[in-house]
Amino acid sequence: MLIVFFLALLVLLFLSVPIASSLGLATIAGIWLHDSLPLQIVPQRIFVALNSFPLMAIPFFILAGNLMSAGGMSQRLVNFASSLVGHRTGGLAMVAIITSMFFAAISGSGAATTAAIGAILIPAMVARGYHVEYVSANQAISGALGVIIPPSIPMILYGVAAEVSIGDMFLAGILPGLLITASLLVSAYIIAKKRGYHGVERKSMADVRKSFREAILALLMPIIVLGGIYSGVFTPTEASVVAVVYSFVVGFVIYREITVAKLVETLRESAVSSAVIMIVIGAAGLFGFFVSITGVPDMVYGMISEFVTSKYMFLIMVNILLLLAGMFLDGGAAILIFVPLLFSTAVNLGIDPVHFGTIMVVNLAIGLVTPPVGIDLFVVSQISKISISRIARAAVPLIILLFVDVLVISFIPFLSTWIPSLLK
Repeated sequence: MLIVFFLALLVLLFLSVPIASSLGLATIAGIWLHDSLPLQIVPQRIFVALNSFPLMAIPFFILAGNLMSAGGMSQRLVNFASSLVGHRTGGLAMVAIITSMFFAAISGSGAATTAAIGAILIPAMVARGYHVEYVSANQAISGALGVIIPPSIPMILYGVAAEVSIGDMFLAGILPGLLITASLLVSAYIIAKKRGYHGVERKSMADVRKSFREAILALLMPIIVLGGIYSGVFTPTEASVVAVVYSFVVGFVIYREITVAKLVETLRESAVSSAVIMIVIGAAGLFGFFVSITGVPDMVYGMISEFVTSKYMFLIMVNILLLLAGMFLDGGAAILIFVPLLFSTAVNLGIDPVHFGTIMVVNLAIGLVTPPVGIDLFVVSQISKISISRIARAAVPLIILLFVDVLVISFIPFLSTWIPSLLK
């Protein structure tokens, strides 16, 4: 039964059948061959997987990010970041990184961050003499911060799948996100120094203050949302609704950049994106139930314990596995597949669940920029009008840098667990 189940899953994935369909069909085949599981359990478990209050945060955070982009907040964040560091060597590359960090604290999505900031900065950087390959690679990598800096949709998925506090997961992403941002800024400076990428004209303090005033409403949103969560005013799910209301009021009433036509298109895009994620979650819930009831996690732990003698060896194995998985699977789908298989083993080896979740999310963030399924590469390719292969080659040094960051995060749990521990 299990052999048929896993073979069916591998064949379907190899044939490029959508993730949700692959998980659902393979699991149905396994249930059909099971001695005591009726097929009626399929819709029941899909419903149970989706019947979760925290999951309601996902469509609302997606909508909030899209409203912020449509409402002109991304442009104001770019202007503010440019006034701070745009004059430095490699200044515009740094602006892309810093603005992506700001926007990541709004959207929770790597693709949304890449698209919102890349559409503004990629043409501007090319016009200033930056190589289009580097510009595209830098923006794709920076966009990956969207799933690390809280709020983060993959962290919500991990929290639900592993039954870990989503608030703790959000807190755990702060220091790793800042570490990756700092390393990208250093790399931008070094590359710019070698290639002669000069900054734009230095802004006066009056210009800095003006751009800050224009961007203050965008900068306040993560403070309101995350501050409300950690102060206990509202839950992460309620925070997502607050984010939607706030972004709509700012974009429609104050900035007046959201028209009725823009609003309809934003709602449509958000509904489609949310539906895709929810279908995957339903299928993955069925998958997780099946592997759990058939004892697969215990089998995985038994096999791993024969070869892995310490949690550090396990973490190295997990990093390599997730890096490879990220090349072929969407990050959210990979989390929902691997949490049922690896979480019990991680806990048995003494790895903190929040730390393990951070490792998974950061690893799968790299998957956003690794071919053949790196979604950020597809986004920047559409903006810059060059092939994904050219962008991927330029991204290799930055991907190596990210993997070094992953190893640091993996072997220094303090980076993930310190801030959550302060609020306990």
